[in-house]
Amino acid sequence: MARSTESRPVVKLRSTAGTGFTYVTRKNRRNDPDRLVLKKFDPVVPSSVCSTGR
Repeated sequence: MARSTESRPVVKLRSTAGTGFTYVTRKNRRNDPDRLVLKKFDPVVPSSVCSTGR
């Protein structure tokens, strides 16, 4: 029996620095029903910035 991907959709995290750099991750809808905001490294602007995803 295959796992259902409905509870863990694939989310693109876009950098808030406006560089267009993205990370791809999975999100658990039960634990995080709101938007996902993580602090990730952006190599275009060599520093850690907040990345948001749906």
